Amino acid sequence: MSVVKINAIVVPPHAQERFEERFRGRGGLVEKTPGFEWFELLRPLEGTDQYLVYTRWESEEAYQAWEGGQDFARAHSGGGDELAPAASDSHHLWSYQVIESSAPDRP
Repeated sequence: MSVVKINAIVVPPHAQERFEERFRGRGGLVEKTPGFEWFELLRPLEGTDQYLVYTRWESEEAYQAWEGGQDFARAHSGGGDELAPAASDSHHLWSYQVIESSAPDRP
């Protein structure tokens, strides 16, 4: 079964636009990674300043290969001076195994 990695990152309101820009400008390297299935950046609507970065992988091994590779390092290098880090150091990586999943039933 697939595994999901959710990185919960605290982003103060004054830095949210810059944080989102960093993701818009990302190189799309993860999409080319063997075992990668899905990516979403989730913006908080109310009650929190935590963004969620959701990725789904075909296995823990696929995620570990991505995390240990050069593309991961490039993707997390901070975007250079123009897109300096916007998030605080407060983040948590949560891991889940997908045990059930469904999609719309379309003809």
